[in-house]
Amino acid sequence: MTKPLALIVEDDPHLNQIFALTLETSFEIETVTDGSHALKRISEVVPRLIVLDINLPGASGAEVLDAIRADSRLNATRVILATANPQEAAILRDKADIVLLKPISPTQLRELAERMKV
Repeated sequence: MTKPLALIVEDDPHLNQIFALTLETSFEIETVTDGSHALKRISEVVPRLIVLDINLPGASGAEVLDAIRADSRLNATRVILATANPQEAAILRDKADIVLLKPISPTQLRELAERMKV
């Protein structure tokens, strides 16, 4: 049985790797490090889960989130926003499935992702 795809969009290489390692047992992992590449990938694939940083080079996480919500192919895609900025989190909360404030516990991320996988 193939694992569902999780797309991790995080420009910090260390966090990108931690998120990938945290989710790799339950998901097929693909990582990107900027918003422009994320926009390109979401036009090509349909991930089950996207872990999305808000502050990204190329295109902001808010722009990527808007593109996800505007694409009917991605209606079942769940989005976990990851940010260190509570004000940004509050602004985007209604568009995301879950908002996590950094630092994010790998255990918390894994448990939330597991619940969203179904």
